[in-house]
Amino acid sequence: MTRTIRPDAVLVQAVIAGALSFAHLHDIASAAGQDGWKAWAYPISVDLLLVAAWRRLRTARRDRAAWTWFVIALFASLGANIATAGLLDLTQVPAWLRILVAGWPALAFMGGTLLVHSPADAPAPAPAASAPVSDVPAATEVEMSREDEPPAAPAPELPAADPVLVVSAPNVPPALLDHARKIADTHRVTTGAPMAPDALRARLGLPAPMADAIATELQLT
Repeated sequence: MTRTIRPDAVLVQAVIAGALSFAHLHDIASAAGQDGWKAWAYPISVDLLLVAAWRRLRTARRDRAAWTWFVIALFASLGANIATAGLLDLTQVPAWLRILVAGWPALAFMGGTLLVHSPADAPAPAPAASAPVSDVPAATEVEMSREDEPPAAPAPELPAADPVLVVSAPNVPPALLDHARKIADTHRVTTGAPMAPDALRARLGLPAPMADAIATELQLT
């Protein structure tokens, strides 16, 4: 099966731009006194630093160091392209350019090392976990703290008081109270005098405390 190869305009432009930039950097390095293989090593150094900075920017867009070294490498490449366009006499290269070309390898090595070994953007810190709530009740904590305190002195013993017998009046059911009231009213109408508590107790057949409570309610005492 035959596969059709279609030329990519962007790829062609990249090859042309890279070849021209490579040649211009070689010419600048050669004019600055770097002859032979050394003149060919300068374009490779500039392009490698540019690629390293660009790769770092893909993962850390806010990295200032990556932007700094990207601009330096881009300035070196564009500067060589502009300088070889007739603005610089390659037969009379100024001293500052010779110094810049001679110091470029150390500068490119430092930039590449920092780009490779410096940490990337730190991830966002995870939210702090809330402190676990203690399962020990507050009362238990107070008791635990009191265990460390010295024991209190025993309270003095007081003589026991004589017990007082308190007898509460019994509760009279409403129905029984109504029945007793009818008996007392009938006795008052018949005899013309209030009914005595003893007579009411004998008539109802109740114990003395209950009968006294009924008499008190009916105001017979």
